[in-house]
Amino acid sequence: MQTDWLWGLFGGGIIGMAAAGFLLINGRIMGASGILGGVVDGSAKASRRENLMFMAGLIAAPGLLVFLLGGAETHATSNVLLLAAAGLLVGLGTRLANGCTSGHGVCGISRLSLRGIVATVFYIAAGGLIVAIFRHGLGWI
Repeated sequence: MQTDWLWGLFGGGIIGMAAAGFLLINGRIMGASGILGGVVDGSAKASRRENLMFMAGLIAAPGLLVFLLGGAETHATSNVLLLAAAGLLVGLGTRLANGCTSGHGVCGISRLSLRGIVATVFYIAAGGLIVAIFRHGLGWI
């Protein structure tokens, strides 16, 4: 029986609980791009240490799970240039949309934010279109 979807459900639940806790404790939205942006541009001086700890946790937690449980099978391309370009385009899209999927998708939709809902619909539609073009149309991924 295929049970890989359980890991996605588990991870989504953890992200949702973390977002709710972050909002309840800090009174702020847990948008990873906004938190990172505040560290990089210096606009979050009062919460810089907390933001750095949050970003360290985002990096360390998956690494710890891979170490403890082993890595998951992935179908990502081995083309490093394609991965780098994808990462840069995601970063650009995040800046253009004033937030990332954690900010808009998890936090925006849960607060019934029209901006969050619209942004999430466009994220999903754009992702589907890109996969259709690059995987099925061009065969690059």
